[in-house]
Order: sequence, then C-alpha cells, then structure tokens
Amino acid sequence: MATEALIERILAAGDGPSASAIDALHELLDDATIEASAAPKSVAEAARLVGLSAYTLRYYEQEGLVRPARNASGYREYSAFDLRRLVFLTRMRLSGMTMTDLKRYILLVEQGPSTIPERRRIMLDQRDRILRQIRELGLALETTEYKIRVYDGHPEG
Repeated sequence: MATEALIERILAAGDGPSASAIDALHELLDDATIEASAAPKSVAEAARLVGLSAYTLRYYEQEGLVRPARNASGYREYSAFDLRRLVFLTRMRLSGMTMTDLKRYILLVEQGPSTIPERRRIMLDQRDRILRQIRELGLALETTEYKIRVYDGHPEG
C-alpha cells in the first residue's frame, strides 16, 4: 500500500489513537509496506513513495539522516531500510521535531542499543511537544468554530 494511502487511513481513523490507526501506522513503518526484499529505489522513486521532493532527500543525506548506497553508475539507491527511515523522518518533521534533535537521534541510533535510554528521552520530549501542539490546535479549532457560529448568527451555540 502506498505511503499516502496509509496516512489517509490513519487520519480517517478518527480523533483518537484507535486500534485501526495504530495498526496502519505500524504497517507504514513495517517491512510489509516497504518490502525488505524490494529492489532499491532511485531518488525519484523514493521521493514519490514517501511523499518528499528529491531535493529534500538530498538534504537529508547531506545532513547525515539517511545514507543511500550508490550503484555502479554513482546514482543513489534507496533500500527498504532507507525508505522506512525517510517515513520516520517525515513524521517527526511534521510533528515539529527540529533538525538538531533529528540529527542527534539518528546519531544515537547508529551508535547502537546502548543509546536506547537517551533515544527514549528524545521521544518522550517529542511526545510532550506533540501533545502541547494538539492542545493548542484544539484551542485554535474552538476559536474557528466559534467564529463560524457567529457568522451563522448563533454565537451562543
């Protein structure tokens, strides 16, 4: 299933983290979606699959967040591992994680299991930021809904 279709499934699951949304998210990050045995993807194919521009993929590579292999002709080839990492990076950037935090996190991942406590701390901090964003967006939605009611002539309801 394409990345965008899975994201739509997650978003369509409703307001909370339902079992369906969680399953879809796990599918998005799992080998079932991005087959481990699949042939490597070109920059254009990888960009299309994960919904990023080729420029962004190259930027992530320059920043050390992903390291695609090169084929005999010198072209980048994105493996299933690279694609899953790109999906993760995309979700974290969408949630507001800074490039500094992402670079630190990926550096820790590459250092191995001994860094799990620090990686967990980064994810806990990110969760706190996301939860704050959700609360702030909830307030923005309430303000928007109020204005719509005012324009409909029903400011109380």
